[in-house]
Amino acid sequence: MLNKPEKGLAMSHAIQVIASLPSFGKRLKRLRRIKALKQEAVAAMAGVNQATVSRWEQGSITPSEHTIQALLQALALAPAQDAALQRLVQHCALPTHLITDVDHRLLAASPSRQQVWGVPETDLLHTSLWQFATEDIAQAEQQLGPNGWWEQEAPAPVVVHVRTAQTVGLQIHRSVMVWERVWLANGLPGRLCTTVQSDA
Repeated sequence: MLNKPEKGLAMSHAIQVIASLPSFGKRLKRLRRIKALKQEAVAAMAGVNQATVSRWEQGSITPSEHTIQALLQALALAPAQDAALQRLVQHCALPTHLITDVDHRLLAASPSRQQVWGVPETDLLHTSLWQFATEDIAQAEQQLGPNGWWEQEAPAPVVVHVRTAQTVGLQIHRSVMVWERVWLANGLPGRLCTTVQSDA
């Protein structure tokens, strides 16, 4: 269990990870619509006016890291308990993992994915994998918005070409990955990330 200074550092890091995700406005709009909330309701939660929320969603301005974290926590439900979906991922022969679409929190990883990462699933469960995003992954994430990922209920799968990289705490090998939208038990969108070709 973390002591108070460690908790503070962990929360600060978590806020930086979430705030660095691209397309915050589109993520916020998606969450708000899923929850059937008007912009005025989100504005009241954040202590701002409706016009400010509209500008956040349009991407013309971005709130502070603290506000981003508070809004995501307020709008997102507890981590999904999709036992059947998690079990399928955990028994998949391909390197695959399941994350929340909004903030990249890990929900499950196959044994072969854990082997590639060099890290067991338990060490990363319910933490955002965005902290390990390479340039290739970040660029692919940036393109989700322009390609309608956040507006569509069932967007087309996205093919991502990933180069070998050694991030702090996680290994990534040259591969071709497919991102697919799945819906979680708590009503939020998830993302299935499956390696379909690997040079490792």
